[in-house]
Amino acid sequence: MAMDLRQVVAAILTMSMFLMLGNMIKKDHIDPLLQGLLKVSKHSLVKLASGPWKEDDEAMRPCWKKLYKTKKGEQTNGYISLSLTKGPEYHALQIANAIMIAKHLGATLVLPDIKGAKVSEKRMFGEIYDPQKFTTSLDGVIQVVKDPINQQVGEKVVIVKVPERVTEKFISAHIEPILKKKKQVRLTSQYQSSNLTKAKEIGDYLNPYACLAMFGSLDLHPQLKELVDSMVRTLRFLSWKSSAGKFITVDVKVTEFKNKLSCQRNDTTSKEYCYGAEEIGQFLEKIGFRKGTTVYLTQTEWHESLRPLRKYFPNTFTKDAVMPIDLKARYLDSGNFEYEKFIDFYLCMQSDVFVATTMNMFYNNVAEMRIASGKTQILIPANKLSTSAADYLSPHILKKNHMAYSCLCKI
Repeated sequence: MAMDLRQVVAAILTMSMFLMLGNMIKKDHIDPLLQGLLKVSKHSLVKLASGPWKEDDEAMRPCWKKLYKTKKGEQTNGYISLSLTKGPEYHALQIANAIMIAKHLGATLVLPDIKGAKVSEKRMFGEIYDPQKFTTSLDGVIQVVKDPINQQVGEKVVIVKVPERVTEKFISAHIEPILKKKKQVRLTSQYQSSNLTKAKEIGDYLNPYACLAMFGSLDLHPQLKELVDSMVRTLRFLSWKSSAGKFITVDVKVTEFKNKLSCQRNDTTSKEYCYGAEEIGQFLEKIGFRKGTTVYLTQTEWHESLRPLRKYFPNTFTKDAVMPIDLKARYLDSGNFEYEKFIDFYLCMQSDVFVATTMNMFYNNVAEMRIASGKTQILIPANKLSTSAADYLSPHILKKNHMAYSCLCKI
């Protein structure tokens, strides 16, 4: 049935009135409510978040020695290349070594690629990290090129194994002679321990470049960063009612239960205490976290062995539960790259509390970034009677013995 012009005009006027009314309601009632929520004071949030939550410290600023700048075109002594391996917790150390070597020898750094656990798992640097941020951060320090080394120099690349913390002495003895002869060196890293070498052992000359690598050069690719940020927002939303948006991350894997990698030895009794799902739940409950607290586990997907933890904290999730459904196929189900390692690393940096059940490199380097941002509530479960969360703080925080404290100062 056809409508005449008067009916059309009447319909348009009616719709306009409804839109105006809706806008008035939003302006007079909804917007003030949202503004009120956004203006909730810090004091009010602390009241809502009852429990052993600790307020963040102030973020720290770079305070390492001024870097010697290199003029463009000055570095012509060859090329240093490498692949980033073993996961994001190792990448900053690998980059630090490469920068220090390139700077010391006046060489050019080739933008690294990234390798996963399998031979077939390989990505370009720009698929995981922000290449623009990386090259900009090193502008004037060393030169960086994007092209693979074998496209610039025809000779076969010599591979050199470098220690966890390279020194000036090692560079002069093991890398400089090869670079002078071959004009190219490819680095591969070897790790004898998960413990971080103290900054003073690196040497005053090289230390600023290690600091730059760890705290100024690596940012996630914008798309991957937005994914992590969206998961953080989801976790904060889920914990708003019980903990004013605060949540806990726990680095725990089912394989660690089976292989007893999450066990710690008591120095007094020499007994081993292993921290599975049940023990983690008991620990968090003992130090005062409420049952409604939201807990995120670094385990990729839910496993039945984690069920005891939900007895203590029902709001316990793994990444498959908080990742947007439309992105799971790309980041979890692709089967050809360990994106979950990057997600976990950067998510654990942002949680209000980080619990490390294993004293490994992941723990060391998450602690490093949390110290920089002021998120220093890092807890290590232990077989103690104390019910105070402060008694379980990481030694990195209590003793300030992490390298981060030699690179950063209070603002």
